[in-house]
Amino acid sequence: MTATNEFWKDKRVFITGAAGFLGSWMVKELNSRGATTIGYVRDLGWHLSRREDPTTEPHFTVYGALEDYDTVLRAINEHEADTVLHLGAQPIIGIANRNPRSTFDANIRGTWNVLDACRELGKQVKRIVVASSDKAYGTAPTLPYDETMPLHGLHPYDVSKSCTDLIAQTYFHTYRMPVCVTRSANFFGGRDLNFNRIVPGVARWAIQGERPVLRSDGTMIRDYIYVRDVVLAYLKLAERMEDPAIHGHAFNFSTEQPMSVLELMKRVLAAAGRSDLEPIILAEAKNEIPDQHLAAGKARTMLGWTQTWTMDDALVETVEWYRKWLEAEAAAARA
Repeated sequence: MTATNEFWKDKRVFITGAAGFLGSWMVKELNSRGATTIGYVRDLGWHLSRREDPTTEPHFTVYGALEDYDTVLRAINEHEADTVLHLGAQPIIGIANRNPRSTFDANIRGTWNVLDACRELGKQVKRIVVASSDKAYGTAPTLPYDETMPLHGLHPYDVSKSCTDLIAQTYFHTYRMPVCVTRSANFFGGRDLNFNRIVPGVARWAIQGERPVLRSDGTMIRDYIYVRDVVLAYLKLAERMEDPAIHGHAFNFSTEQPMSVLELMKRVLAAAGRSDLEPIILAEAKNEIPDQHLAAGKARTMLGWTQTWTMDDALVETVEWYRKWLEAEAAAARA
């Protein structure tokens, strides 16, 4: 789905995490809108998530870690970025639990590096969107979370996103930089090749005719949003940042349809036509927030944002992406 306006034509957009799940969809959409995309990527290698669609490749790719300030600064400066979308992070809770230091380095130091590079370049960068997370709120006694609630992460990943969020706000309040923060629900969609996550994992099991395995007990409440809706939400926010009154604000993005993990699993199975598969429930997950879902009224009111895909339509599209990807994998293995 491409834009009908010309806002992004000839904009120069620096995207951290451009090789990742969200980043690849963001690059694809911006390329279709006529932007010049500069991707910032940490690891060299064959990105399987992109193999089926070359339009997810940025026009320029800079390789470096978020912790490497000099490379971040050089990339934004030499490619003359006017827009920065800071999507890059270490996003896996299990990895954060095993090695909090690497997660803190990437997510906390990485955020201040990106923002300080923009500060050093003065007026060059006109809009900066920093991706925080619903996990930044931690556990709260009242649901749904809205943007007025305090940030109170307790476990390593959650703390890293609380810090990401607060650092972004610091650069607005202290330096009056054009920064906004996003706090999205759990997003899903094609190109997410972390099969430990619920949607890609269940989609693969369903397509292969295997019983899905649930690490938790299935009772945790979450809300979920399609990755393509997340892309449109972030771009809508960046466009609205032409109005300085938007600067410094944080926005939740959510479908406002909370459900249990077990319910989501059943909906993925239904989208795959395999409701007959009975899940195996391990109940082993640790350090995860039991109930969490977001209110998105602020984004709807201030930005005019609404979701484009229904949950079921998005899941059908997602399962079809995995079906085609797995077929291509099998064909490549036979070749």
